[in-house]
Amino acid sequence: MLATLPVGIVRPDYDRTKVRRGVVHLGIGAFHRAHQAAVFEAALASGDLRWGVTGVSLRSTKVRDQLTAQDGLYTMLVRDGAQVAAQVIGAVREVLVAPENPAAVVAALADPDVHLVTLTVTEKGYKLDRATGRLQGDDAEVAADLTDLAAPLTAPGFLVAGLRARRAAGRPPLTILSCDNLPHNGSLLRAAVLAMAAAHDPALHDWIAESCAFPATMVDRIVPATTPADVAAWQLQTSLEDQALVKTEPFLQWVVEDRFCGPRPDLTALGVQLTDTVAPWEEAKLRLLNGAHSAISYLGGLAGFEVVHEFVALETGRAVVEALWAESAATLTPPAGLDLVDYRRALMARFANAALRHRTRQIAQDGSQKLPQRLVAPILARRTAGQEFDALALAVAGWMRWQDGRDDAGGSFAIEDPLADRLTCALAGSTTAGEKVAALLAIDAIFPADFAGDPVVGERLRYWLDRLDREGAMKAMRQLTARVSD
Repeated sequence: MLATLPVGIVRPDYDRTKVRRGVVHLGIGAFHRAHQAAVFEAALASGDLRWGVTGVSLRSTKVRDQLTAQDGLYTMLVRDGAQVAAQVIGAVREVLVAPENPAAVVAALADPDVHLVTLTVTEKGYKLDRATGRLQGDDAEVAADLTDLAAPLTAPGFLVAGLRARRAAGRPPLTILSCDNLPHNGSLLRAAVLAMAAAHDPALHDWIAESCAFPATMVDRIVPATTPADVAAWQLQTSLEDQALVKTEPFLQWVVEDRFCGPRPDLTALGVQLTDTVAPWEEAKLRLLNGAHSAISYLGGLAGFEVVHEFVALETGRAVVEALWAESAATLTPPAGLDLVDYRRALMARFANAALRHRTRQIAQDGSQKLPQRLVAPILARRTAGQEFDALALAVAGWMRWQDGRDDAGGSFAIEDPLADRLTCALAGSTTAGEKVAALLAIDAIFPADFAGDPVVGERLRYWLDRLDREGAMKAMRQLTARVSD
């Protein structure tokens, strides 16, 4: 197959039959295939064949079925305006579907060749109570894994089962890297794994605590969902059908806390930034890139914008993003090497990349898991400093308005969120902006007590939600930008 690829497509030039399984990745969606897998592909291309990836889907068979039919190969399209660079990625050796064969996943984690585990299971996949940082005790899957790990159901459950098997076989510990948008993701993942281990074997808990490494990480690359139209266009252009195609932007960043317990690729040579502390990088990305994305998804989605670049092409849209950035940037302590002015300029250029067609509906998913770190945290920081926060408040109010399940033109949509049922129940019977704000602020899994109980925060959210309810997102955004420019 590789020999028949059209000229100009970069392809693996190493012997794939000699690639060893050095990485197990939980959550093999498009983001992993365009980010970490691309880095491991570069390691293989450099001649270090220890870093093949076994992907694990914790739910769906879709990616496994797509990649198995293609011998694990897929095309990564890097789009920058009219320019498109194509590369076939060969780093993924196999994909396992956890519900079909949990024992195979545990065996992969226990493989002596494996040294790294990476995760992109989204914020909800960690099964953490956002108010306490602990495992969700009322979650049925967590409860099942706390009782029995014969067939794990959760990411922490699989990790503990795999580490238990490694320890029993006398194999070395693992370095486990969360690559999801959670503040302090390494320590949160470590706490979840240790809590799961303690429920089964105190000695295993101690071994994991003393031997395994859970570095904090920050990942950044915009990876929109691939559509059937993308697949069809690529097939028309190349005569190649690639159901596992991913599309992305040129920018790729991976910042990793330099704390490993075993072998690793030459990450620095591969463009990964090793650091003593990830937190400042992570905070800047969450509050600027991700915070703006959330604002665009809700306000833009309500106003009828389907994709990000169309929102920022509008003067009002750009002004809203800049106003939010001005508020959030003041809450940051940027690390050496990060110029926030340059960073914001680069972000706007990335948002404006029309070739990506990054859909607002895609970004809007799982908002209850994203709001705390993206929008709530900077509001709290500004309240502590006695500063205004209207742009951030409008963005949170946009999320609240989104829970109605209809846009400003009256079109309906489903709320895709792990707390969707709870959100619906909370809003039942609420008609005024004040009633809606009070009902949603009472959900402590999203809003901490010092946020929910702040009367100034409540007043600003009621004000902006009332404007959104009465006048729509475009008028509310224009009012914000007029206020900022005064």
